[in-house]
Amino acid sequence: MSGTSGKMSGVSGKLTLAGIAVATSTVLAACSMGGGQEPEAAAPADLFEALTAYCGQAFAGRVDSEDPRDADWVGQTLVMHVRECSDDEIRIPLHVGEDRSRTWVVTRTEDGYRLKHDHRHEDGSEYVLTQYGGDSALVEGLRIEFPADEFSRDLFVAEGIPDSAQNTWMMEIGDGSFTYGLDRPGRTFRAVFDLSTPVEAPPAPWGFED
Repeated sequence: MSGTSGKMSGVSGKLTLAGIAVATSTVLAACSMGGGQEPEAAAPADLFEALTAYCGQAFAGRVDSEDPRDADWVGQTLVMHVRECSDDEIRIPLHVGEDRSRTWVVTRTEDGYRLKHDHRHEDGSEYVLTQYGGDSALVEGLRIEFPADEFSRDLFVAEGIPDSAQNTWMMEIGDGSFTYGLDRPGRTFRAVFDLSTPVEAPPAPWGFED
């Protein structure tokens, strides 16, 4: 009996040590998986979601262009203000110096997104050239492209600027910046905004004073 008892005692000791090893490895595994730490926030699914994260903030920018047609903008302070956000619409006034006439309006559609340019005079009335834009033809990560829609093409032709009927606008977030652009044959425009340092929110755009 004493021999058997010694063997059983040895086995029991081995089992106890094995149990301790399993428990220890379980704790270590939990620690290695980030136990007690906040999970990392999920990356935004697309540009619309990414812009919503900046709602209420304003950012300074500059025109990235050597085109003489952009000379008036190059010397101005540009500020974009992600002013209003809902599940289906984001309104982003663009201030060019003291000019508060422009607002980008991005909305969800059944098939993607729509960009419109809301242009107002200082008294709040609409410009003749307003509400132009288009529906998304490309949604790729944090970039969306919007070719001019039929309404915009007809408007540009009616106002004597038929070349603009070939416009494709783009919006993109990358490397801590937001880029708004325009492309058509013979014309490229880019305005780049620094998202790393918010600035003081500007006054409301014309026609939308609080």
